[in-house]
Amino acid sequence: MDNKGNVVIEIAIVLVVILMIGAMVLNLSQSMTQKAVEATEAENVEVLINEVVDNLINNPGIPENWHEYQKGTPGLAIINEHEEIIPNSVSYDKFLSLKNNYKKLVNDKLFDSKLKTSLELIPQKSSISSVKIGDANENGNIYSVNRLVKCDFFKKFVLNDFQTPGKCNHDHKQDAHSCNYFKIFKGNLKNSDYYLIIDKEEKNDLQYMLDTTRVVKSRYWQKPSSEMIYLNDEINFYDDTSAVVFIHFDKPKAKAVLVSVPKSFDIDNLNYDYFRTNDCNLILKAWY
Repeated sequence: MDNKGNVVIEIAIVLVVILMIGAMVLNLSQSMTQKAVEATEAENVEVLINEVVDNLINNPGIPENWHEYQKGTPGLAIINEHEEIIPNSVSYDKFLSLKNNYKKLVNDKLFDSKLKTSLELIPQKSSISSVKIGDANENGNIYSVNRLVKCDFFKKFVLNDFQTPGKCNHDHKQDAHSCNYFKIFKGNLKNSDYYLIIDKEEKNDLQYMLDTTRVVKSRYWQKPSSEMIYLNDEINFYDDTSAVVFIHFDKPKAKAVLVSVPKSFDIDNLNYDYFRTNDCNLILKAWY
C-alpha cells in the first residue's frame, strides 16, 4: 500500500474517533441537561410545597369560613377567641373539611392540577391516631415537607378546662382543688350531651364532687367510675328552667374537661386528648 493509501486510512480513523468523541460529548451534554432540568424541577416543586404548607398553617383561608361552603381558598390556621390568627396551627374542622373535596380544593386550586398530594396530621405524645387525607397511591419521586403545628381537635366543645383555676361555691382553695361551674338550660339537653372527661392516667388519683347553687345533688367526694362521666342525668332543675352546676376535684390543675357535644357525637372520640390543643406533625407529600 502506498503512502496515499495510508493517509486515507489515517484520515478515516481520525474522523471515526472525532465522531465517537462528538457522540460521547453530545450524550454527556444531554445527560447533564436532563439532570439540570430534573434538579430545577425538583427545586421548584420543593419551593412550591413549602410555600403551600406555610400558607395553609398561617392563614385561615378566604373567606375564613370557606369550610362551611366548600368554596374559596382553603387555609387551616386557627382563629382564637380574640379573633387573632394562631401561627403554625391547624383547625381540625377545616382539616376534615379538606377531606370532603380534597382534589378540587388542594390539587386543583393550590397546585394547578400539576401534582398529586396528601396531607397527614400526626399527634405527638398523644393517644390520638394520625389522620391522612388526599391521594393514597403514592408513586415515583415523592417530595415531602414536615411542619410542627398546634391542632385544636374537638377543643371547641370544651366548657371548662380544670387545668385553669375557676370559681367555687365551697371556697375551695385552687392551689389544692380544681373547681368551676357552668349554666345550663333544660332545652340544652334536647340537643347536647354533657360529659366530664378525665385523663386516663389521672383517673385513679383524684375524686370529684357535683352540686348546684340551689340544692346539693351530691356533697360527697367520689371516685370516677370511668374516664368519661355522663352528666345529663345528674343535673336536677327542680322547678326552674335553668341550673348553675359546680364541679370540684380534690387536686389542683386536674387533667379534666367539661364538654358539651352534639347528640350525634361519636363516643369513641370522648378522649381527654381530643379536647386539648396537641402538638402535631403536619406532613405534605407531593408527586407527579
